[in-house]
Amino acid sequence: MALWGGRFTASTDALVTRLSESISYDRRLYSQDIRGSIAHVRMLARCGIIPGEDSERIQEELKRIEEEIRGGNFDFQEALEDVHMNIESRLIRELGDQGARVHTARSRNDQVATDFRLYLRDEIDYLTELLHHFQSSLVELGKRNVKAILPGLTHLQYAQPVLFAHHLLAYVEMAERDIDRLADCRRRLNRLPLGAGALAGSTLPIDRESVAEELGFDAVIANSMDAVADRDFAIELLSALAILMMHLSRLSEDLILWMSQSCRYIRIGDGFCTGSSLMPQKKNPDVAELTRGKTGRVYGDLISLLTVMKGLPLCYNRDMQEDKEPVFDAVDTVKLCLAAVAPMLLTIEIDDRRMLEAASDPGLMATDLAEWLVQQGVPFRTAHHRVGRYVAWCAEKGKKLNETTLAEMRESIPEAAAEALELFEARRSVEARNITGGTSSMQVKRQLAAWSEKLESLLAKA
Repeated sequence: MALWGGRFTASTDALVTRLSESISYDRRLYSQDIRGSIAHVRMLARCGIIPGEDSERIQEELKRIEEEIRGGNFDFQEALEDVHMNIESRLIRELGDQGARVHTARSRNDQVATDFRLYLRDEIDYLTELLHHFQSSLVELGKRNVKAILPGLTHLQYAQPVLFAHHLLAYVEMAERDIDRLADCRRRLNRLPLGAGALAGSTLPIDRESVAEELGFDAVIANSMDAVADRDFAIELLSALAILMMHLSRLSEDLILWMSQSCRYIRIGDGFCTGSSLMPQKKNPDVAELTRGKTGRVYGDLISLLTVMKGLPLCYNRDMQEDKEPVFDAVDTVKLCLAAVAPMLLTIEIDDRRMLEAASDPGLMATDLAEWLVQQGVPFRTAHHRVGRYVAWCAEKGKKLNETTLAEMRESIPEAAAEALELFEARRSVEARNITGGTSSMQVKRQLAAWSEKLESLLAKA
């Protein structure tokens, strides 16, 4: 009979067992479940609620069960529904009444909430490490190609020349914000639910604070109903992971575009590409495409859990069993994508000649001309209008911006001088943007050095 089956006179229907089970996916929580149970029974003994000898026996058996599970020798049973009941049932079978004391002053509601928080805390730490490796790969690729210039785009149109490394550093910054979001989520989830019981706490004189300290939680959750009914922490994590995947997807789109025949700016190593079953010549950027595709999957995980939670009254409802699969799926997906993208970046070789050729279209320096006029005292809007008129005139005449005479330029821009004809060079344009956050070599090298130093220190500690 199920451990909760005392008031029932009939066995559970087989279909209900299939519908109710979560052991097929929540068995991954076994380590966190055992860690929480050990801290719980230690506290019960300290408070005189169970005998110290029973606590010791339970702890020993839990550690033995953990070794058995880790070795792949534990028989998980669907009829016992979840990882918590499987472990507790085994404990009771081995220790009898001593084992039955493990569930004193707790419910599965606060137990699973504790396990889930412990698990996600561990996963956030690992995701953060993967993000640091991802950032490190971007920085290394930038350092290898620090002089390369390519056209920056807006609206998928050539806009202004920028350093390739500057483009990569934008994703380093995005990843840093992803890390910050994960850290914020970790801080908020690091509160202990255990001791809240099913929803109202316990009549037994337990010490929740000591359990929180032992398990590394910053504090206990103050309201017992909130402790078991809250899944904000999981939704917040899914939100952070959705944003993270959006960043990976945008980078993937850049890489796919750069590798296309229309650009041919980069080559990705063969180990991170695949071919066609029909066309022998094909080399496809599958890692980038799959990462882009899996972004929608993580978005779906977020919407799934938001939908589960949106109409639930307090307190716990069985619907909340549906919290784990989307979270597990999102965490696994993001870990796999980060693990694949980081080494892929290090295989990239660039064609800096093609990049520079594309970035050298004089039209990309039209803003440089407008800003030169500002330096001559012309109001920016006036300068913008005159340069725009000059661009239209050149397009009508079939000339590039640097192919006119000074007299022809002055027809649209009366303030033009010989110096204005020398503005249309990509490297000069890049180096002129020597302000904080700009794309000049000085600024980009400074950023690369700062990030390199920071990431080397962080990864050395990992």
